[in-house]
Amino acid sequence: MNYPGWEKLTLMEQMANIGSEVERAILWKEKNNPTYSQQAFYRALELIDLTLAIWKDRARLKELARVREAWVDYWVGDNKFSSSAKLWRSYFYAFNYAARNITG
Repeated sequence: MNYPGWEKLTLMEQMANIGSEVERAILWKEKNNPTYSQQAFYRALELIDLTLAIWKDRARLKELARVREAWVDYWVGDNKFSSSAKLWRSYFYAFNYAARNITG
């Protein structure tokens, strides 16, 4: 999928957008809509992968790669990291807050 202008967003804005898809996936799962939930799950992965492709800072890439691993493990794996919807919401909330304060 193509996301024009993605590379012009700050990392905080990119993470906030990823968080929005994570939130959508969780909400649709809670509403028992597996089709929309799965679509949001894959969009979140696409945005993570796009962000990984753009950033060259290895420290940021390491954390984001771990986020990707934990997100996939939570969604389709054995949840070996013991993630929860609450944890994911808390993690991405900080990016949403920061992105709003940067741009708002």
